Amino acid sequence: MRALLAALLAVALLAAPAAAQEPRASLPDIEDEVMCLECGTALNVSNSDVADQERAFIAELIAEGMTKDQVKARLVEEYGPRVLAEPDDGGFELTAWVVPLLAALAALALVVLVARRWYGRGRGGDGGAPLAAGPALDPDDARRLDDELAAFDR
Repeated sequence: MRALLAALLAVALLAAPAAAQEPRASLPDIEDEVMCLECGTALNVSNSDVADQERAFIAELIAEGMTKDQVKARLVEEYGPRVLAEPDDGGFELTAWVVPLLAALAALALVVLVARRWYGRGRGGDGGAPLAAGPALDPDDARRLDDELAAFDR
């Protein structure tokens, strides 16, 4: 009984690292995270000869049994960091993600500010008070206006 328990424990301990290994890489899984060096588009949508060469290189690396992270590291080694579709998490590459976000937020704030000012002008300048009455109409003009409005309502 103890021998059976020991054997089961040994099998469980040996199976745990195998289950924890990263799954095998595949070309479709990597293509959307890598750029074509010639046209600057994602490799999965590029039709250039350079893209075909990159796909062949990736297929060779996968055939060697490399994981996705290993393949991407090898691509960076071979072609440089511009081959990756998304930048690293630090330094200048982080700026490539943060600056457009900040610019969009600043543009939104500007639109809100301008819209509030325009809305305030249409409502009398202070944002909530009704517009002040203009100069009084001449009695003849007021009578003619009333007559024309009455004729319009008929």
